[in-house]
Amino acid sequence: MYKYCKYISFCLFLLMCIGTRGMAQESSKTLIVFFDGLRPDYITKENMPNLYALKKKGSYGEHHHSVFPTVTRVNSASYATGSYPVTHGLMGNTVYFPQVDKSKGLNTGDAGELTRIAEATSGNLLTTTSLGEILQSAGHRLMVFSSGSTGQAFLQNHKVSGGAIINPDLILPSSIVPAVEKELGAPPAYARPNTARHKWVADAFLKFGLADNGPLVSAIWFSDPDGTAHREGIGSALTMQAIKSVDHELGRVLSAIDSSGQSDVYNILISTDHGFVTDLGKESLPDFLIEKGLKENAESEDVVVAGGAVYVKDHDRVKIRKIVESLQQEEWVGAVFTNPQENDKMKGSVKGTLSFESVNWSHAERKADILVAVNWNDEANEYGYKGKSYAKGVAGHGGSSYYEIHIPFIVAGPAFKKEFESALPTSNIDIVPTILHIHGIEVPAQMNGRVAAELLEGNSVSGTEEVKHEKVETTVKYPWGTYQLVLDRSILGEHAYVNYTKVTRTYNTVKVK
Repeated sequence: MYKYCKYISFCLFLLMCIGTRGMAQESSKTLIVFFDGLRPDYITKENMPNLYALKKKGSYGEHHHSVFPTVTRVNSASYATGSYPVTHGLMGNTVYFPQVDKSKGLNTGDAGELTRIAEATSGNLLTTTSLGEILQSAGHRLMVFSSGSTGQAFLQNHKVSGGAIINPDLILPSSIVPAVEKELGAPPAYARPNTARHKWVADAFLKFGLADNGPLVSAIWFSDPDGTAHREGIGSALTMQAIKSVDHELGRVLSAIDSSGQSDVYNILISTDHGFVTDLGKESLPDFLIEKGLKENAESEDVVVAGGAVYVKDHDRVKIRKIVESLQQEEWVGAVFTNPQENDKMKGSVKGTLSFESVNWSHAERKADILVAVNWNDEANEYGYKGKSYAKGVAGHGGSSYYEIHIPFIVAGPAFKKEFESALPTSNIDIVPTILHIHGIEVPAQMNGRVAAELLEGNSVSGTEEVKHEKVETTVKYPWGTYQLVLDRSILGEHAYVNYTKVTRTYNTVKVK
């Protein structure tokens, strides 16, 4: 009965939002905008005039980082919780929960699969508190507007927490569906570019988020350019069309904020989940392990692969070592991570590997036995966009290259400095702590992120403070040659940011097959 009353109240809230222009406003509100798969070099006056102008007008974090693994749902959960996978427990786009399925990973892009995980873990889909829950406890709401996958939308506010999720394929709470469809119409079909859905989602924000008594924090997530670039490639005509499409919707949102008289109310934070690289690989991790006799078959439980994570039955140390040694010889394999050495938390327990701790992936219950990133290089594609990886496909992300980790961060509004650039490192985990600080809400101690004080108006931090640069190196020699792995990090105070990993192999004359 309580939930029913709560949903009815929320429906009334949505209906009130539609026609309440001119009512009393919050002293400040926040809008988060993510463009899925946005490379920094996409942001030009020609490609994205609205975002480019906002970048020049507000503050720009030029040393901003995606969270590794550089995949969508890891970063959706990371920004929503202000924490790394070591804390929130969402380990990849595909995750392994043997209590749900012993033989294969689960697709976190599907909110239904996430619900299965939540049910199997007594409600602990994420193992820390998220922004939606924090806002609810402070008497506020978070509304998510997303044209992407249901899983990505769900992870931004997985307990709904008095707010809402409006996605073409997932509207929560379900009782608001009639009100949403009445105002917006039926959701359009998915397409590449996903132009119609982007407009539908922007319209949803204009109707429900921008209302004077709308939520304290709104989050818009556009599925492009990622959705189009995966299939069409970086710099292709359709990908560039997708980029212009989402920039157009941003322009509509900014114009509406201005025309409603709320430009001095909204603080806007814009970023992405990951960068993008051109794919040139042919190998599949599961197929490779089967071919080498290190996994019985595609459905076997002896070794289960979930994205780049490898789970070995009974944590068999001999099998783990054999898998790592086989991978280290392969040109398409980049960084390999394992559990830490006892005397060096940055180095992995298997020779030549780095530790899960070095990339903030060492969740006590959900880490795998091995984490693998594909190799990469600095080559440019046919359109001049640098960065290629040995992953299969046309273009994508998920690895630990500079081009996948290095992403843009643009902020504007009354709380932020104007026409300012900062070279200090920031990450997607720093977004929520900064938002909470702006609204005078205490940042939970368990959050891994920091307040990006250097971007805030009236703050004496100049953005040029000393940043330490650190390289962690590990090397192993084999009869076939040498495998060298380097982790490059930027360190600001107690916060360390992974810039990239790089692998160098030296083969002794002829590579052993």
